[in-house]
Amino acid sequence: MGLTNDLEADQFVHAIASDWRKADLTAVDEALCNYAEKLTSTPTEMAENDVAELKQLGLNDQAVHDATQVISYFNYINRIADALDVEKETFIHPWEQSSPS
Repeated sequence: MGLTNDLEADQFVHAIASDWRKADLTAVDEALCNYAEKLTSTPTEMAENDVAELKQLGLNDQAVHDATQVISYFNYINRIADALDVEKETFIHPWEQSSPS
């Protein structure tokens, strides 16, 4: 998807944040979202075919590694914040409530 301006980019990010399944994603981006969701929600169910699917779409070992690191890092940070009851930043509105015009 070629984004031509900041507003278009913001709308695309909002669409992904609201419901990535309804966003206009490429096959690779959709597969990465599926991978991230599975790694986040059911990590013990990860299998070789999860990585194989990403590789079939053209991602190499480094790209799969990097995606896994980023996904895992955010999962880790969120768990730390939840465990330590880190105060939420109230000045940041949820994406669904602050969609760009």
